[in-house]
Amino acid sequence: MTDLIVATTPAPPTDLLRTAPARPRDVFLPSDIRRQSVFGTLRRRLRWPLGIYTTPVVVLVVWELLTQVGVLKPTDAPAPTDIVSTAVTLWNDGILGPDLVISVQRAAVGLALGLSVGVVTGVLGGFLRSGEYLFNGVAQILNTIPLLAVLPLFVVWFGIDELTKILLIAFGAGVPMYLNLFAAIRGVDQRLIEMARTTGAGSWRVVTRVLLPGALPGFLVGLRFSLAYSILGLVAAETVNADEGLGFLITQAQTYLQTNKVFVGLVIYSILGLVADQFVRILERVLLRWRPSFEAA
Repeated sequence: MTDLIVATTPAPPTDLLRTAPARPRDVFLPSDIRRQSVFGTLRRRLRWPLGIYTTPVVVLVVWELLTQVGVLKPTDAPAPTDIVSTAVTLWNDGILGPDLVISVQRAAVGLALGLSVGVVTGVLGGFLRSGEYLFNGVAQILNTIPLLAVLPLFVVWFGIDELTKILLIAFGAGVPMYLNLFAAIRGVDQRLIEMARTTGAGSWRVVTRVLLPGALPGFLVGLRFSLAYSILGLVAAETVNADEGLGFLITQAQTYLQTNKVFVGLVIYSILGLVADQFVRILERVLLRWRPSFEAA
């Protein structure tokens, strides 16, 4: 009887039986995935319950407490509740409403004029070398001139009528728009343009599909600065022979040492600034949904 030798398969090494290494944990996650963390969102909400308004609300509460305990005198800084009551009284008397409407109209007309000039010159300066030579030097010079410095010159040139106020607001809004839009257009990645051209895109498609979307973030930054400077221009403009508007209200209150009315005007200016910032934030969320951006922890 022959011995049968059964060839047995050697047992695989224990190392081969080990499972594949675990997939490394993703460190950089898209913002939409990070937003799905319920605990992270709750933690941020508890830390900053009012978002960007948390600090202003805290300042108002501390301000109210300091006035109630007598640290701040009403003649120097009236309590926020007194400012609100003064604003309600002025509104009911028919004083604050018309002044607010006039100021908003001035700011809107001056802003529209300044943005129109800033966008047109910024596009020409960004796309054309001749446009850069024509507008960039003037814009850099005007950027260093304060609004209050050109105010007397505008009065000499255009008088003390409404035109001077609107042009001063337009001056404050147009320069930052040009500078930011020019820098945004020139800052578009050249590799994107070359890639679009290699796919057969013409000049118009390169402009509309690459340059303009790439310059959109810079345009929104310029819009934020233009809105802020238009409010500063409004403040400066309404100090020149104005018989209506928030600036006139503040000037009259200063003449009669009515500090509470002065603060009413200042608070309204600050609210306009916050509204302008929120408007740009909404535009960024709508127009820049395609762009992944850094989300702070």
